[in-house]
Amino acid sequence: MAALGNRGTVTEASGFKPEEDAQKLYSAMKGTGTNEVTIIEILAHRTIAQRLKIKEAFKQSVGKELVDCLKSELTGNFEKVAVGLMMPAPVYDAYELRNAIKGAGTEEACLIDILASRSNAEMKEIVATYKKENDKSLEDDICGDTSGMFQRVLVSLLTVNKQITCIILFDIYEAGEARWGTDEVKFLTVLCVRNRNHLLRVFQEYQKISGRDIEDSIKREMSGCLEDVFLAIVKCLKNKPAFFAERLYKSMKGLGTTDSVLIRIMVARAEIDMLDIKAEFLKIYGKTLHSFIKGDTSGDYRKILLELCGGEK
Repeated sequence: MAALGNRGTVTEASGFKPEEDAQKLYSAMKGTGTNEVTIIEILAHRTIAQRLKIKEAFKQSVGKELVDCLKSELTGNFEKVAVGLMMPAPVYDAYELRNAIKGAGTEEACLIDILASRSNAEMKEIVATYKKENDKSLEDDICGDTSGMFQRVLVSLLTVNKQITCIILFDIYEAGEARWGTDEVKFLTVLCVRNRNHLLRVFQEYQKISGRDIEDSIKREMSGCLEDVFLAIVKCLKNKPAFFAERLYKSMKGLGTTDSVLIRIMVARAEIDMLDIKAEFLKIYGKTLHSFIKGDTSGDYRKILLELCGGEK
């Protein structure tokens, strides 16, 4: 399994010996009490490819599933991070999407964060993994749990290599600012094309013609989840690390912490682009992501997140 990206804070551990790591983890969890320091040291400093080798070695030497042992020994948000780190990227995304859909209410933020930010190739893997893990299609589950235009946008984001006729920027202008009422279908058709370079040029031309940034138009013309998903698509196209930096900031600012968002981004992006997310966070908010996490979390949960964050700078 290749590295997920080259801008992550989590990189391959040198001199890696999965059998040794498996034995250390077993020792950290056997008997009374748990050595959380060892668990953090290993899980937060190995790539997913290396963690999967540890998982195999653990099963062979101990005869138990590593994830089951982690679940029985750990609790709360620390457990959620540790278990999340044991899943390959598409499996983790599928797992998060399923949790967002099942049960009472839907966590729309999760659907938006994942579907708006993943590439076509990533989406293809997520859709296939979701089907394999849940024995049902992601599209069916989304359709059963959402409605209206928001549902149509999410389904469009699932579809890979769509043959969509390219709509010229005047159509976006006409759909939004140029007349009362919004033709969301035109926004949808243009934004879900997913050809980044083309869309960035469209956004530039749109601003020239309308005198307004595309994000401002979306805020003026839409509301609720529909506004959120269109803004997420645009922000991810413009600057994906900045999008995640904003999501992390909003998950921690003010009273309380939206741990589901914080955990999902820290786990999913640690090996991909966390260095860039940290840089954008500092640039936009004038404070380090490290300091925000440190001030907003506690215990072993804080410790493992700070390790994934990769230092103060």
